[in-house]
Amino acid sequence: MKAHDGMYIDGAWRPAAGRDTIEVVNPVDEQVIGHVPAGTVEDVDAAVRAARTAFPGWAATPPAERAARLAALRDVLAARKDEIAETVTAELGSPLAFSQAVHAGVPVLVAGSYAELAATYAFEEKVGNSTVFQEPVGVVGAITPWNYPLHQIVAKVAPALAAGCTVVLKPAEDTPLTAQLFAEAVAEAGVPAGVFNLVTGLGPVAGQALAEHPDVDLVSFTGSTAVGRRIGATAGAAVKRVALELGGKSANVILPSADLAKAVSVGVANVMSNSGQTCSAWTRMLVPAERYDEAVELAAAAAAKYGERIGPVVNAKQQQRVRGYIEKGVAEGARLVAGGPESPREQGYFVSPTVFADVTPQMTIAQEEIFGPVLSILRYEDEEDALRIANGTVYGLAGAVWAGEEAEAVAFARRLDTGQVDINGGRFNPQAPFGGYKQSGVGRELGAHGLSEYLQTKSLQF
Repeated sequence: MKAHDGMYIDGAWRPAAGRDTIEVVNPVDEQVIGHVPAGTVEDVDAAVRAARTAFPGWAATPPAERAARLAALRDVLAARKDEIAETVTAELGSPLAFSQAVHAGVPVLVAGSYAELAATYAFEEKVGNSTVFQEPVGVVGAITPWNYPLHQIVAKVAPALAAGCTVVLKPAEDTPLTAQLFAEAVAEAGVPAGVFNLVTGLGPVAGQALAEHPDVDLVSFTGSTAVGRRIGATAGAAVKRVALELGGKSANVILPSADLAKAVSVGVANVMSNSGQTCSAWTRMLVPAERYDEAVELAAAAAAKYGERIGPVVNAKQQQRVRGYIEKGVAEGARLVAGGPESPREQGYFVSPTVFADVTPQMTIAQEEIFGPVLSILRYEDEEDALRIANGTVYGLAGAVWAGEEAEAVAFARRLDTGQVDINGGRFNPQAPFGGYKQSGVGRELGAHGLSEYLQTKSLQF
């Protein structure tokens, strides 16, 4: 697609306030594929004013009509699925098949789920002698990451619109073309002017301006825990609501009774998916000591199959970051059984699919989020040891448990300090709440729980 040279504000593409632009680089061949405006404080202010002006009308729009606009948005996204996939592949480097199935496909499901939910949600209920109303929070500042560029946008914008909120979106600077496509889809779906607004730009400028703006009622942010802390502090000073979906270091716990071959195969695939750039990836594989060597052998063999199948990481900085973690793993005594820090190609921001054995819980690669195709395999002595290791990080976003009997896996999963757990390879559910414990965030996305983040409660007594 051709990049727009302006901001989408109040239903139209408008010239940016400043002249600076951001290069969009294809991480496969390192070529510049477009430029977008670098938004300023003035651009953010214009977008927020448009959202504030549009809010009363959109909040008063019947839920059935809001549902109809979301259904239309779903249909537009479905119709433009191929264009979306090609755009994500160009600016993120994801293999086209993965972009078609996940990057373009999942947002259609999520948008559709909110079209249905907006039409059926109980925005009003009787509680004794009271009537309780669920009302929209107001203007939402949505700040989204680059790793799932369209999914992360839809997971914020769709529930916000379903709730009756208006939105200003600041997408990641690495993947702004996908966000511009989304703005086009919003317009094509007939969403009224000012209800959705887009400002491209850098986090420290446009993102900070959006988080600090006095007319933004809620900030919804997905990204690193470090940035999430700053946004939380900024919002706290203004007593402003936040929804923060942050980092993860998720454990894949394979209990002794599990089908080891299946658990390892699915676990490796989970880590390598999207080149490891998934906050909920099961980057720590916990294996009983008596089956450890077998698991390591299986994981190394599985990882070797991904050498030509995964794309690059998003940019040169991320490539160096991931390679630095791999080097640190080696320096701290972990044993490489697949991959390594050397780039597998001369061009592009590629990282070799990497598997470490002999990882101990205190190692950096077992504690910090790497955000690349790197798996750490840890051994445990018994279930209590496994639980201690699994819960032994500052994160609690996701995880997995495998066992011969589902009830055994569920019993263990209930003891994990994490927001979402897959049992024996459970499938993705777009209506299940997604979010973390501890430093993995505040609030939930997807489904009814995701919608509730954008609502506030009022009660009338009779």
